[in-house]
Amino acid sequence: MNNDKKNIAVVGVGLIGGSFALQCRSKGLADKIIGVDFNPMHAEQALSLNLVDEMMDLAAAVSQVDLIILAIPVDNIISILPSILNLVEKQVVIDLGSTKSLLSETIKNHPKRGRFVAVHPMWGTEYSGPSAAVAGAFEEKSVILCDLDESDEDAVNYAKYLFGELRMRIFEMGAQDHDLHAAYVSHISHLSSFALANTVLEKEKEDHAIFEMASAGFESTVRLAKSNPDMWTPIFKQNKDNILDVLNEHIMQLKKFKSCLEKENWEYLHELIENANQIRRIIH
Repeated sequence: MNNDKKNIAVVGVGLIGGSFALQCRSKGLADKIIGVDFNPMHAEQALSLNLVDEMMDLAAAVSQVDLIILAIPVDNIISILPSILNLVEKQVVIDLGSTKSLLSETIKNHPKRGRFVAVHPMWGTEYSGPSAAVAGAFEEKSVILCDLDESDEDAVNYAKYLFGELRMRIFEMGAQDHDLHAAYVSHISHLSSFALANTVLEKEKEDHAIFEMASAGFESTVRLAKSNPDMWTPIFKQNKDNILDVLNEHIMQLKKFKSCLEKENWEYLHELIENANQIRRIIH
């Protein structure tokens, strides 16, 4: 597959799909962008916001494009990908989902498996829908390409070219390794934010002043709790084992802080916080 401008179909023109479409357009990577969305309201918004040139049904779109991008919840990707692969000839199919192992297992014996490249751009916000799309969203962000030995060489080369043109930092790993690392750097953050938000909402029943006192620190900690449950429930379901592993570690760490407070062990509390400060080596 050469690196000329492509006709691109974006299945799911929301936050991720819409942002991808915007950046492909701004970088001159697409002759035409066709949207596919099963939500009629989102389809109308995607057109009105000029995220796509036109909307089509899935089969029609696949027949008219060179590249199919799947930017829908991960359970829907698993449901729809085999039927898309049934339709493709030389087209490349790329998903932008947050879990990979179950997806990889689902299609491993499909005769068109080689036309698919599993991809996870490490970017997102707590918002959803076409109006949440952000221009330049993927610039200087990391993108993970998974199980590349299962994909055709031309499909891999085009995926690397595409995300390179989007100015992303490209990393390669196996699907299982990806899901383990994603549990630690992404999925547990969302789970913790959901839990903290529920904790505060429960307390708010007793004390309405709590939100009047909410600071920027609180907002940054719980902002992920505004994320779409239709997206995150399937992610937690598909990556359950890895998330449980990191969640058990997280609970153990919380118990250490709880014990320090109960026993008034301020020296150890200081040590725990000081140790946590080492995250500066990773996040500046």
